[in-house]
Amino acid sequence: MPRRHLHMTGSADTPLRAALCKLRTELELPGSFPPGVLAEASQAAGAPAVSAHKDATDLPLFTIDPPTSTDLDQAMHLERRRHGFRVHYAIADVAAFVRPGGALDTEAHRRVTTLYFPDGKVPLHPTLLSEGAASLLPGQTRPALLWQIDLDSEGSAVTTSVRRALVRSRAKLDYAGVQRQIDTGTAEEPLALLQDIGRLREEQEVARGGISLNVPEQEIVERDGTYGLEYRAPLPADGWNAQISLLTGMAAAHLMAETGTGILRTLPVAPDGAVARLRRSAEALHIDWPHHVPYAQVVRSLDPGRANHAAFLQECTTLLRGAGYTVFEHGELPTPAVHAAVADLYTHCTAPLRRLVDRYAAELCLAAVAEQDPPEWVLTALPRLPKEMADGTGRANTVERECVDVVEAALLKDRIGEVFDAYVVDVKEQEPTTGTVHIDDPAVVARVEGGTAKLPLGERLRVRLAQADPGSAKVLFAPA
Repeated sequence: MPRRHLHMTGSADTPLRAALCKLRTELELPGSFPPGVLAEASQAAGAPAVSAHKDATDLPLFTIDPPTSTDLDQAMHLERRRHGFRVHYAIADVAAFVRPGGALDTEAHRRVTTLYFPDGKVPLHPTLLSEGAASLLPGQTRPALLWQIDLDSEGSAVTTSVRRALVRSRAKLDYAGVQRQIDTGTAEEPLALLQDIGRLREEQEVARGGISLNVPEQEIVERDGTYGLEYRAPLPADGWNAQISLLTGMAAAHLMAETGTGILRTLPVAPDGAVARLRRSAEALHIDWPHHVPYAQVVRSLDPGRANHAAFLQECTTLLRGAGYTVFEHGELPTPAVHAAVADLYTHCTAPLRRLVDRYAAELCLAAVAEQDPPEWVLTALPRLPKEMADGTGRANTVERECVDVVEAALLKDRIGEVFDAYVVDVKEQEPTTGTVHIDDPAVVARVEGGTAKLPLGERLRVRLAQADPGSAKVLFAPA
């Protein structure tokens, strides 16, 4: 599921930051890394296992990430060929630093994913590695899994290979800068091709029935002791960059399927009830969704820069809640095998600095290309990975949900008793006087209860703010 991005600016000493700190404690999240883990990380940073890595430092790779990011998993180089394109995609080789069964490995299995807060993160690996020795920082030689994917002139993958290599990124780029260079025609060809390939891959996505959710980032801005929420609509370059990652995840899944052993990211088709609920939300948010128009077509028509469209994109993520990780062996693909939003076989393999499963998927793909059996440490861990990832993903979702609650409570804490215009976007079947409302201004989605009449699903409702406490992370409205 796309993560709801929340980014905080402002001073370090604010009630909101204090509430977020308290939340970390209440959720019993991992704190600092144990001394043994840090010691092993320090040793690995100075002596990574790179004997199997071929020199590919002549390839002029570049990264595209938010300006402040230093945990850089991916770097790319794009080139035009006679009958299509070649994509080189370098992924940080975490296995070069993490010894199976060691302290680092054990701690990674405990943490599972990096957890994101508006004011920071709880990393999967010590920052000495994730933001240092293993990160694909510019001007630094790093061990990587170097993917080579050749595309035809229409953007379809033709051949795929992956190998271990030493790489050196030439530049750390950000989305706004990339978009500016492409729009002004100043981008050199390897970067300019991001638009060409990205658009072709988006057309491929439409043709196969897939859908990408461009969920806006919300920035929490402090002004004179109060808070505001501002949307940052994703740029086209965000989507083009995501298409390169999707391309690699699909290529990896097909490699594993061909050899009969792997782990897929799967998602069943959303049940009719979930789609019906989303239709009601669309009506409540004034989103035009004719009955004959498919869901994917509606999503592609949305403008994330408009508040009601942005809110609906957040609601759309509910259709992705059935996603999971599924292991298969002996050549028997699971049911379902396809990720419904991708509309193809798909796996997670492009973010090993931030997600545990990617390290294992990479090893399975390397073995597939080399026509060898996967390492024993991978096969041993494979059966328990789906549950570990489910637990870790659940924890990440809880963090996201609780952070949103804290932020919205801080935003509204001085407005208890005020009346707001809202839309009812959900009503509990068993408790029709309880549901969810979307407030016009500020853009908040929260619980409503306390009335005596059934809530009017999909209709406007005047509501009074009954509770907004950052300390308890709860916002509650009542019918006015």
